[in-house]
Amino acid sequence: MERSKKPTVGVLALQGAVREHLRSLADCGARGVAVRYPSELSLCDGLIIPGGESTTIGRLMREYGFIDEIKRLAGEGMPLYGTCAGLILMAKRLVEGDQPLLGLMDVTVRRNAFGRQVDSFETDLRIEGIEEEERPFRCVFIRAPWIEEVGSEVRVLAIHRGKVVAACQKNMLATAFHPELTPDLRVHRLFLGMITEGERLLPSMENPLLESGERDTRSVNGREKVEEQRVKN
Repeated sequence: MERSKKPTVGVLALQGAVREHLRSLADCGARGVAVRYPSELSLCDGLIIPGGESTTIGRLMREYGFIDEIKRLAGEGMPLYGTCAGLILMAKRLVEGDQPLLGLMDVTVRRNAFGRQVDSFETDLRIEGIEEEERPFRCVFIRAPWIEEVGSEVRVLAIHRGKVVAACQKNMLATAFHPELTPDLRVHRLFLGMITEGERLLPSMENPLLESGERDTRSVNGREKVEEQRVKN
């Protein structure tokens, strides 16, 4: 896609925070479209899979024929961004449970890891790769998952309570929190940059997150597992 072109970003509109993502995209100057049918995916330069109820979204994706088409387009390089339930659906593995998955991102995810709806919370985190990354980003967690294991090609972008809550892999970005529920557009701008600039916009794998000692990693079956002992919240 030409850099001067205004990107068209689809938001999977089966269930979840569709309107909020569309508003954030518009505020970024992008064209957001609600995607309700697989045939509409070919009109998009990138796709956001929003938060919601992952089992419901996964079931509807399977019923309407989205899974194979999204996997095909992602394999051809179309950028994907999943928030909360979207992260779960993009994962290759779940700690527990059985539901339809895209199985694209080399991560193991635990659903509802931070607790139930009543345990929802907000916190300020440093997110690597966004504009002004030293300035904290207000993160909204609602029945949020976390990433327990990451593959060798996955880049960790944010950690909370010793758990990975934001990561990227090639043309894929995923967060356990909901940036669309805040006025801060930096995460959406990062995704738009992936569309217009490609993978070179993302942090390099040679620079581990939080080298100052806030992150301690250990190899587990060929993957990195984030350990909590040395993590500073």
